[in-house]
Amino acid sequence: MRATSVRRLTGNWWRELSYIVRSRDVLAAPLLLLILAGTSVWSGLAESDRQHHLIEQIRDQQSIEERAVTRYASDPGDAAYYTFHVVWNEPSPLAFAAMGQRDVAPFVMRIRALALEGQIHDSETANPVLTLTGSFDFLFVLIYLAPLVIIALLHDLMSGERSAGRLLLLQTTPFVWRRLWLPRIGIRLLLVLFAMVLPLFIGMYVNGVDLRTAALAIVLVAALVAFWGLVSTLVAIQPWRASAHAAALAAIWFALTILVPATTSHVVNASVPLPSGAQIVRDNREAVHDGWDLDKAETMARFFEHYPEWANTAPVTTPFSWKWYFAFQHLGDLHVESDSQAYTDGIAARERLATHLSWVSLPVVIQRTLLALARTDTLSHQVFQRDVRAYHAQLRLFYYTYLFTNKSMSPDDFSRAPRFQPAS
Repeated sequence: MRATSVRRLTGNWWRELSYIVRSRDVLAAPLLLLILAGTSVWSGLAESDRQHHLIEQIRDQQSIEERAVTRYASDPGDAAYYTFHVVWNEPSPLAFAAMGQRDVAPFVMRIRALALEGQIHDSETANPVLTLTGSFDFLFVLIYLAPLVIIALLHDLMSGERSAGRLLLLQTTPFVWRRLWLPRIGIRLLLVLFAMVLPLFIGMYVNGVDLRTAALAIVLVAALVAFWGLVSTLVAIQPWRASAHAAALAAIWFALTILVPATTSHVVNASVPLPSGAQIVRDNREAVHDGWDLDKAETMARFFEHYPEWANTAPVTTPFSWKWYFAFQHLGDLHVESDSQAYTDGIAARERLATHLSWVSLPVVIQRTLLALARTDTLSHQVFQRDVRAYHAQLRLFYYTYLFTNKSMSPDDFSRAPRFQPAS
């Protein structure tokens, strides 16, 4: 008896699958979604490879420049001024699926031992209009396009049968939900899930994503498909026309994917004000430029308050001295240190508040979770900036050892310079 029930149950599902295969209109939507998801994965992989290649290219160029500087810069001031040091943020294996901050924030930079604030915010100029919608990656297809396909497949679940005059007859069928509606809903959602997961799985396999991360990414995709399947079903069973179902679901999609994130962003920005990043850079550069006109003894005294270990070195008596130059460069950073820290703390506070508010919309939660999983969210970029600041401090201390002891640099000394180690 149980075997017969199982065969009947599976027969209902196979019947719906064969119906969809024969119905070009129904099958077209999942096929189109498969093409879009595949294209987004291919595009993401290409962009991830481009970023890897660019990082390697700049690191190779760094070696060439270091050898050129080594040949003539025995003065540590020349070495510190002319030597660029590469810092980079490698894309994670899953970054191809959700580019996030990597679209707008610099992922590779060349910094010197000069004032850092004017360097760390440096990035390529991008057309702001083109960056409004973000990149066409897998996350874009998942959050914005997949729900529309689900709505298209399920909005007329019952209204279509009502228009054809079959609904009343179907509703009198015993176990109609188990025999008809659940297989119809389930097969369509499984086709959408397959269209999304297959390209993602291929991309994760190609990029060597670890099993745990891959499993979590697939769970997030399944959760979004299930959520929109439930929402669409709850609307579709209402005794309305198909056009009313479509309009209601379109309104829900607009609210959850566009209106709620926009409102949340506005609330977060208004609740947690930030110092102007541009103003920080401007104040930093003005403080550095003013350093040329300040009294050298006063400048060095202020510097020695932070580095007393060099206070007993020879005073600056010449019109120009490299140690004086790098001292007022660092004082320029200290001039905006409080504002810079407030900016960093404000970004973290905004992220915490945005995380709490995101629970108003499950799609937003899934979006933020996938960005964090791919390590392309705002906090991941802050980790990169933190590592850059720590590395810059190591560079300065390395060159200070030579600048404040009047020790020349040999070619072997160049190889002892600290190397950047990105966060794992």
